[in-house]
Amino acid sequence: MSRMVQARRLEGVEKNIWVEFVKLAATYKTVNLGQGFPNFPPPDFVREALVEAVGGENTLLHQYTREFGHPRLVAILARFFGKLLGRDLDPLKNVMVTVGAYEALFCCFQALVDDGDEVIIIEPYFDCYEPMVKMAGGTSVFIPLQLNAAEGGKLNSSRDWQLNPAELAAKFTKRTKAIVLNSPNNPLGKVFSRKEMELIAELCVRHDVLCFSDEVYEWLVYDGNKHIRMASLPGMWERTVTIGSAGKTFSATGWKVGWTIGPDHLLKHLRTIHQNSVYHCATAAQEAVACGLEKEFERFGKPESYFAQLPQRLQRKRDFLVQSLLAVGMKPIIPEGSYFVVADLSEFKDELPDEPDSEEPYDYRFTKWMIKNKGLTAIPVSAFFSPPQKKNFDHLIRFCFAKEDSTLEAADSILQQWSRETQGQ
Repeated sequence: MSRMVQARRLEGVEKNIWVEFVKLAATYKTVNLGQGFPNFPPPDFVREALVEAVGGENTLLHQYTREFGHPRLVAILARFFGKLLGRDLDPLKNVMVTVGAYEALFCCFQALVDDGDEVIIIEPYFDCYEPMVKMAGGTSVFIPLQLNAAEGGKLNSSRDWQLNPAELAAKFTKRTKAIVLNSPNNPLGKVFSRKEMELIAELCVRHDVLCFSDEVYEWLVYDGNKHIRMASLPGMWERTVTIGSAGKTFSATGWKVGWTIGPDHLLKHLRTIHQNSVYHCATAAQEAVACGLEKEFERFGKPESYFAQLPQRLQRKRDFLVQSLLAVGMKPIIPEGSYFVVADLSEFKDELPDEPDSEEPYDYRFTKWMIKNKGLTAIPVSAFFSPPQKKNFDHLIRFCFAKEDSTLEAADSILQQWSRETQGQ
């Protein structure tokens, strides 16, 4: 008889919503507004840089480069984020390149969270945070954002979801090792205000707590809102690891180039995890991202900057999708940033009645029904909440608007037809 294999730190985290819903979307050949990636191309100057890296005369770009980041890429990351943070960054000590932001997060948890440590996670949260805490031996401590409903029939904004300061302060204990901040937030699109950021920062400093600041949507902020970088606040540089993504920055999620930025006394531990797991990231992709960042550094703050043009383009797409959702009777929550609109489907209980005894949250069942019967894919928002909170937020689904206009128009056609069918009943 073979020995029973027990993977204690993997218990309860083996299921993954993306695996399930990507398969469903492919099986039913839907209009896919589910998974968060653009189906429009990266900007020409970045694609041309990749073509040159792969097809040019520098054959070393096909080989291993520096394990903690291609020299050209860490150099421009240090220059760019040094300017944004107002400090001199050492490209060899304050920057590490990773296989996407996912690996950056994994390195943070594996390197800096130990058995018995508590990690504060703000709900809703990107779904990988909780299993990564568990795999590191830590314990997740959750605090939900609270919705202050808009008055007078107005649509809610992501800014209406706010932290309760007293409740947040109560989550910090002597066992707290870190807090995870995601701004702009996935799935809500909330851009945390300076006041909210300063509250978190003050608590981190008071309790000597680290911050893992997931800022992959940093350039995707709308309606004149401003992204505040946690590491720029007083007392936070020395305790913050900032996580970024070329995939979100240049609309090239499949290239899987991400990075961490922070003080050497923290990043040296991330480097240990990286060198003993992934070790190295694709050289040609790093070269192309470096070229793209060099161009954006030159035109930073100018109208021709891709970082200025992309949010304008995405805001128009957001507004189009919001109107489509309103037409069918869903109530969208207007996001201040990110790729996503969350919509309230409470009015659709007649389409698919709730089953109080079902173990599967209502939004899961509704989304699967919508995929199979309407040909439209979204993601259930209860997947972004802890188990005790899932039933409280199973009336929300998430749509991605970072898509070609033709894709959004196809989704609009489905929603318009759905609306006509509903009115004809």
